[in-house]
Amino acid sequence: MQKQKLLINGERLKQELERFAEFGRTENNGVTRLSLSNEDIQARDYFRSCCEELGMTVTVDDLGCMYATLAGTEDKPPIVIGSHMDSVKKGGRFDGILGVVTGLEVVRTIIENQIKPCIPITIVNFTNEEGARFEPSMMASGVLSGKFDKSFMLQKRDPEGISFAEALKASGYEGDSNNRLKEATAFLELHIEQGPILEKESLTIGVVECVVGMACYEIEVTGDSNHAGTTPMRMRKDALFAANNLINEIRKRLGALDSELVFTIGRLNVYPCIHTVIPNKVVFTLEARHKDMQIVNTVKEIIQGLPDLGINEGCEVTTTKLWDRDTVWFAPELCDQLEQSAASLGCSHRRMVSGAGHDAQFIASYIPTAMLFVPSINGKSHSEDELTAWEDCEKGVNVILDTVLKLLFK
Repeated sequence: MQKQKLLINGERLKQELERFAEFGRTENNGVTRLSLSNEDIQARDYFRSCCEELGMTVTVDDLGCMYATLAGTEDKPPIVIGSHMDSVKKGGRFDGILGVVTGLEVVRTIIENQIKPCIPITIVNFTNEEGARFEPSMMASGVLSGKFDKSFMLQKRDPEGISFAEALKASGYEGDSNNRLKEATAFLELHIEQGPILEKESLTIGVVECVVGMACYEIEVTGDSNHAGTTPMRMRKDALFAANNLINEIRKRLGALDSELVFTIGRLNVYPCIHTVIPNKVVFTLEARHKDMQIVNTVKEIIQGLPDLGINEGCEVTTTKLWDRDTVWFAPELCDQLEQSAASLGCSHRRMVSGAGHDAQFIASYIPTAMLFVPSINGKSHSEDELTAWEDCEKGVNVILDTVLKLLFK
C-alpha cells in the first residue's frame, strides 16, 4: 500500500465546497453562516447526512461540536481532521469549511479504495470558531482545552440578546460532555492562509510551525479641552498631538525590533471630537504579534514605558494590557511528516507561522497537532472576495491524505 500514491477526487472536493457554500451564500458569492444560525444548522444537518452515508458514527458534545468517526480495526485514539463551519458576516467560501470537507474527502478516498484503517478517523466541526455571533472566537475549542469556562461561555449573548446556551438548545445540537474530544493520535487542520505570503512566493503549501504570540494594549492620553481659536499653542494640553507623538515613537521603536514583528493600531477614539474644541482625551489600541516571546516581551516593555518618554505635551498617559497569549508550537514530528508528504507529492512548500488564531492552537495544548495552509488569492479572507484556487485546495487535501496514510501504517 505504501508504494501506491493515493489521490483524492478534486472535482468532488470542488462540488462539496460549493454545496456547503449554499448554506448562507451571499449575493456576491460569499457566505454568512453565523454559529448556530439557521444556515449553520442546515450545514450541520448536511454534514451529518454525508457522514452517515459513509457509515460513520456521528456524535455531538455539550458545546455542539460534531464528531464523525470511521471505525478502525484497533482500539486506539483517532486521527482527527477538521476545523469549523461557521463564518463571519459576508465571509468567504473556504475559511474553516475547507478543513471539514478535507476530512470528508480523505474518508471517502479511503473507503472507495477499500482501505481498512487500523486507527479510527474522526472528522470534527468545532462550534463558534469565528466568534462573530458569540464572543470570543474559538469558544468551543477553548472550553475543550480548559482555556475558557463553560458556564461563562454559555452566558454570552449575540446582538439580539440570545444567549449561547439558548441558541445551542434551540439548534438541536446540544450533546453530551462525554462525547468531547479528549484524546487523539493526531489533530490535523487544513486552512486557507488568510494572508499573501504563499501566493507572493508562488508556493502551494505552508507547513505551519506555530501560532504566534501576541499582546494587546489600550493606551489612554488625557489632556485638557479648551476653545480651539482662543487657546495659544504653548498653553495647550492637546491629547491628540500627544497621541500622535506616541504613535510615531511606537512605529519607530517596534519597527526596529524585527522584520517579522507585526503591529497594529486598530482603534483610535478622540474626545470630544468637535472641530472647534481641543481634544482632551484619546484612547487607542496597540497589538503586536511575533513567534519569539522575547520580542513580544520587549514590545510590552516599550508600551509600558510610554508614559515616561517626555513627548506627551503635558498630558497624562496610561497603558492597560487587554490580553496576551504565548506562542503555540505544533508537534514537530507532524510538521515534518506534512513537509515530507508535500515533497513526495511534488508540491512547492515552506515552513511558516500563523498570525491568526485557529482551533488548532487550543487543541495543541493536549493533543499532537499540526496545521497546513494553502494560498489565499490577494491574501483576502473574512470577505466575499476570499478565494483559493481549486487546484490548491486539492493539493492541500492530498498532503493531508498522504500524512494520514503514513500515520495509519507507520
